[in-house]
Amino acid sequence: METKNKKSHPVIDFTNRFREILLNHDFEEIINPSIVNEEDVYKQYGTEAPLILDRSFYLAGLPRPDLGISKKTESEIKKIANVDVKEIQQIFREYKEGKIEADDLIEELVKRLKIGTEKALEIISLFPELKDLKPIPTQLLLRSHMTAAWFLTVSSLVKKLEPPFKLFSIGPKFRKEQRQDPLHLYESLSASLVIVDKKGDLLEIGKEMVRKILSELKFEEVTFETKAATSNYYELKTEFEIFVKHNGKKIEIGDGGIYSSKSLKNYDIPYPVFNVGFGVERIVMIMKGINDIRQLVYPQFYGSFVLSDKEIADNINLKEKPETELGKNLAKEIEANILKYKEEIGPKKFLIYEGQGIKLFLSEPEANKKLLGPAGLNVVYVFNGNILGINEKDEKFKDVVEKGVRSYSYPEAISNLFASLAEKKQFGKHSIKMADTLPSINLTLTKTAENFITSEKKKIDVRGPIFIDLEIE
Repeated sequence: METKNKKSHPVIDFTNRFREILLNHDFEEIINPSIVNEEDVYKQYGTEAPLILDRSFYLAGLPRPDLGISKKTESEIKKIANVDVKEIQQIFREYKEGKIEADDLIEELVKRLKIGTEKALEIISLFPELKDLKPIPTQLLLRSHMTAAWFLTVSSLVKKLEPPFKLFSIGPKFRKEQRQDPLHLYESLSASLVIVDKKGDLLEIGKEMVRKILSELKFEEVTFETKAATSNYYELKTEFEIFVKHNGKKIEIGDGGIYSSKSLKNYDIPYPVFNVGFGVERIVMIMKGINDIRQLVYPQFYGSFVLSDKEIADNINLKEKPETELGKNLAKEIEANILKYKEEIGPKKFLIYEGQGIKLFLSEPEANKKLLGPAGLNVVYVFNGNILGINEKDEKFKDVVEKGVRSYSYPEAISNLFASLAEKKQFGKHSIKMADTLPSINLTLTKTAENFITSEKKKIDVRGPIFIDLEIE
């Protein structure tokens, strides 16, 4: 799973891109209903309907029980709270009649009986009828094809609009698959469009439109193959599958055709209707080179844990830093003077700040030693998942500088530590000798990034001599 701040989902990214393309081709966007009636499946599919319904999810609802209050239950209620049992009976009656919604029942008990939520829940627990409810199936179902809703939409619009008109809808379809596997999910997105027109060869008009749309998605080799067996809701010999070539392979990404005149007649639609539907996730899988739809759609459950270099860099933070404006300004002053005096040879001592009751000195006590050690100007970079402390001017790190992600420089990180100490008036001499870990140069790494680097066998290498001293007086 690739995670970073404000990262969008690739399926949604593609959906938005597809929407813009369709809108630019003068398609109007429609939200089609996700719940349809079993009756509509029969009107559209005819004798094929039972096969469609076999893979559909039917909806069921819980009945509202009669909640009678016996003498024993009344006694139990009185043990919980001294309330008017007749008022409870009235509330239950209104619940049964649908005047009170199920999720408002507890609130009604609390308000009308003037009791707390816990006592209302205790009273409800005395009625096993609520726990023993069994769902009762309805003839409503979640659409398994966008077509199930298009007939309803077009039937309504032909009474209001004169053809031609073009519509599209992108939304979920639900299928009771035998299993969820690399190619099948219970819920997936369908990008479906219809063209309603009473003139011309609508099948060819529709196919040409499909070519234009797929061309904008960078699919150049598009072929249409007529299906040997036509679905009942399409006119005979008009149903086709859409194939594209990707990385040398021929892949099916959609299905279309002309709705059958018989099905259209069942909805009083007097004009020909072209329809095509695309599997959104399948197209994104092709574009991303992903072989498992579950990893694409649900990376939080199935995907591998991946952090980009930018994300790792975002997880590197200062261990100590000043809190006040004075401290923040001191950090900048210290860093500037480290860079200014870095080449000075000891023994030397430089006053770099005086005020607010403190003096700050950069010093090098040893003779013939530079104020700043060889690794003192290094910069932390993230490159191919590794965290490296490097000299940016060293030619051997050219790739790291050009392709990696820059984090903190050693002077910046160390200056923030020194400024924090000065802010707190931690008098005395403070030294950074050798860099060996991130904390040794005042940096930390979040546990998330650390776990990723460890699991991927990447490295953290920030080693090097620094030898910088700050004296606070």
